[in-house]
Parts: sequence; C-alpha cells; structure tokens
Amino acid sequence: MLLKIKRVPTVVSNYQKDDETVEEGGCGRNCLSKCCIDGATLPLYSCKNLNKSIGEKSESPVKFLESLVLGEWEDRFQRGLFRYDVTACVTKVIPGKYGFIAQLNEGRHLKKRPTEFRVDKVLQPFDGNKFNFTKVGQEELLFQFEASNDDNDSGIQLFPSIPLDADNSPSVVAINVSPIEYGHVLLIPRVLDCLPQRIDQKSLLLALQMATEAANPYFRLGYNSLGAFATINHLHFQAYYMAMQFPIEKASSLKITSTNDGVKISKLLNYPVRGLLFEGGNSIKDLSDTVSDASVCLQNNNIPFNILISDSGRQIFLLPQCYAEKQALGEVCSELLDTQVNPAVWEMSGHMVLKRKDDYEEASEEKAWRLLAEVSLSEERFKEVNTMIFEAIGLSSHEVAEEEEEEQSSMNNGFIRVHCPSVKEEEACI
Repeated sequence: MLLKIKRVPTVVSNYQKDDETVEEGGCGRNCLSKCCIDGATLPLYSCKNLNKSIGEKSESPVKFLESLVLGEWEDRFQRGLFRYDVTACVTKVIPGKYGFIAQLNEGRHLKKRPTEFRVDKVLQPFDGNKFNFTKVGQEELLFQFEASNDDNDSGIQLFPSIPLDADNSPSVVAINVSPIEYGHVLLIPRVLDCLPQRIDQKSLLLALQMATEAANPYFRLGYNSLGAFATINHLHFQAYYMAMQFPIEKASSLKITSTNDGVKISKLLNYPVRGLLFEGGNSIKDLSDTVSDASVCLQNNNIPFNILISDSGRQIFLLPQCYAEKQALGEVCSELLDTQVNPAVWEMSGHMVLKRKDDYEEASEEKAWRLLAEVSLSEERFKEVNTMIFEAIGLSSHEVAEEEEEEQSSMNNGFIRVHCPSVKEEEACI
C-alpha cells in the first residue's frame, strides 16, 4: 500500500520553490549547477583524523566552531540571508523530571499549500527536477570540508579560497535559511554527486569528523531518513549550537554488548523513544563504521530512523521511528497533528520546536512525552529491529542476549549508567 502524508516542506534555501523546473541556458542566480559553478571558490577546511581516538584533537590554524562555522554563519546573518531572526525565538525548559526544551519558532510556520510526501519508502532515487542542494545560491555556502586519510597530509589546514571542482565533488557546509537554533547549518557530502538521502560509511564518517573538529558538546549533528521527516532527498546532515544538555543525553542506558573494535552498544531506559546508544571504539572510524552498518541495515529493511551525533562525536544515538507511518494510516490523534510538530531528530532528542504560541505556553512534560511515545517503536518491534541490527554488524543475537541479561542483573543490584557531560558547561559555552 502506498503511504503518503501531507505537510508543508521546510524552506532551507532562499531558492527553494514549490514547483521546480529545469532551466536551460543558465539560471542567472549563481547556483552550484554547471551553468554557474565555473570560477566559484570557497574556503576549504581540511583535516586528517580518520584513525584518531575518540576525543583526540589536533592543533588547528583556526577555531573550527567559533571562527569558521559560527563566524561564517554570523556573516550570512548580517547579510540578511535568513528568513527570520532565530535569536529572537523564546526558549524554555519545561518543568519536570526530564527537562524537555521548548522553543517558539513562528518563523518556521508557513502558510503554504501542504505537499504530499511518500513515507513508506526509506530509499528513493534522486530526482534532479525537485529542489536539491545544487540549486542553492553560492552566498548560502560557508566552506568546503574534507577529511583525508593521506599519510602525506600534515594535520589540519585552512585554505581561504579553493575552486569548487565539479570533477571531484566537494563536501560543503551551507546555512539553513529557516534555522532552529544559533549556527544552524547543513553538511552536504559530495554535493555535486547528487546522492539521495541514504547513509553510507563515508558520509557518516564525515559527519562524525565535523563533530570532532567542533570539539564542543553543545554543537550536535543530526540526520533524518526519508520516512522520518527528511523532506529533501539529497544527502545531508543538520547541525546547530545550543548551550543546553538535551534530555536524551541525560537519559540512563543499559549496556547490551560491545563489538570487537571496542564500540559499546546500549539501549535507552526510561525515555519515551526507544533507541540505541553507540560509544567508544578504538578510533573514530570504528565507531562510525558500526553505526553506518546499523543504519544501512535499517535502510535496507525500510525502517525510518534518525541519528544524533552528540558529545563532540563521542556518542551516537540511533532512533528508529514510525510516526509518519502512523500518521499516514490515520492512527495519530488530531490533537497531536494540530500542533504541526514534525518529530525529527531534534524533537526526538528533547528539543521541541513549536510553531504556535498556545502550544508553547501550554507545553508540559506530559504533552512532550505523549508525542514522543507515538514516535517510538513498540517494545516488541524494537527487539525485532535490534536483532536485525546485531546480525548486520556481525554480532550473535544469542551472545547479545546473554550480555544484556548480565547487565540487567547488575542494574537490578543497583548499578545503572547515567551520562555526565565530558565538558563542563562554563568551559563549553562560547
């Protein structure tokens, strides 16, 4: 059965239109397509950290987060490229045990005709006739980002102006013109290759490397698959800076198992969304490869999911979900639908972006929990999905079950993992 939902697509570029047409003879708007890319240049930040240990940081000629990401974002803000001033949006911590964060962002509420989105296919082919990131204006781009595994490369380098090479598709960082928070950007791997929204080892590793370079636990990257509220089928991650700990980062968890490369896999406890937490590994690549293999498994089994890269790349949350499917089947109550909250990675992490003043003023822990509980897989389905994931990453489901039972026994004896931030708030704030 074909499942679709209607929603207003988020506008991420000033060149995004309801009806896209392929133009001939040049578009005249300084985009990334062949008609405009000749002679285009951007700064290039190049780092070498494929085999670094988690948390290891190299000397950099520039402060990556403060000067490059946020500095360039501020420059575009001063140029008036955003649809609204996100710094004027009010934010509060909702009273209660979990500390859900609510933001009133009326700028993201568009009075536009809803568009149909297919939500029953996680993997869909790229369609160049629809909006994609080759159609953004070059002024919306901040810099090129690459991580090399060339032994001849010497650490981190910043080149102020490097041509955009159409034959060697660059990965770029661009602004989101409808920001959720300060410094909201898009990481677009190999932008000119026009890859559909699907995880692979290279793209997730690039995102993890960006989190590592930022070296700040309050700068997080997120990923939404198709069917989990990604609306643009062109491979991208989102990221922003917010100097508050997300509720999901404070949630307790129970270790299930570890891989041969030292990656610890745990499941979240006492949190409304069921999910897995990946940590550790002998290197950044070990952690990234484990999560990408798990994500590819979800994609291939047509299971929508979201990813949060947290704590400067030390933690990755993998969150399968089913809200859009329930919505398409008419199984979500009108009260939740009326809020127009699309529970993507940020909402699932506990940052609730609300578009109506009444919803913001009446926000409560009970309402936030109720929404996220609708997003989550059932306990039975979550166990089935975990079995698929463990098989995909080469772990025996029998051994995993035994390890989980041992950890559960330890927990019952009074031992439970509670995450503490690795960087003190006063040290991490910018």
